Amino acid sequence: MRTQKLLLLALGCAWALAASAQWQWLDKDGRKVFSDRAPPLDIPEQSILKQPGGRPPPRAAAAAPAAAAAPGSADQPAAVAAAPAKAPASAPKLSGVDKDLEQKKKQAEEAEAAKQRAEDQKIAKARAENCARAKTGKTTMDSGIRVSRANAKGELEIMDEAARASETKRLQGIIDSDCK
Repeated sequence: MRTQKLLLLALGCAWALAASAQWQWLDKDGRKVFSDRAPPLDIPEQSILKQPGGRPPPRAAAAAPAAAAAPGSADQPAAVAAAPAKAPASAPKLSGVDKDLEQKKKQAEEAEAAKQRAEDQKIAKARAENCARAKTGKTTMDSGIRVSRANAKGELEIMDEAARASETKRLQGIIDSDCK
């Protein structure tokens, strides 16, 4: 039993060491990026915050042969001496941008915009209905016919001039706010 615990502990420690093999750098937008691969070539050296095992980044290793080639010597032009420092044209260029993540982000933004448009349409429809009801009610109040309404006890009572005036004022306020 004790050996199993020790073996399990050793396995856990070995697994934790794999996590230390991480690169960390700041991308062009200033966000921290964590990866098990080296940063793209367009990331400057000062933006690299952490690299696995203290090894120099691949660019520094690629720049070392260029410096050792003695740029500007008489038998080699400067352009030929700097050529080893460039990445091969056939190698894929890493941009540090996850296309799937960008696509998902774009889809989420579109879904949010569609949701907002649907909510705006719902509000506009409710305002249009309120406007139509208020105009109909105001027309009824302005016509001069007798209007009755139910009081707190549920009994019908005929509106007097003061109640008609307050109802007309309330309906006009709704028309002013919703009928734009």
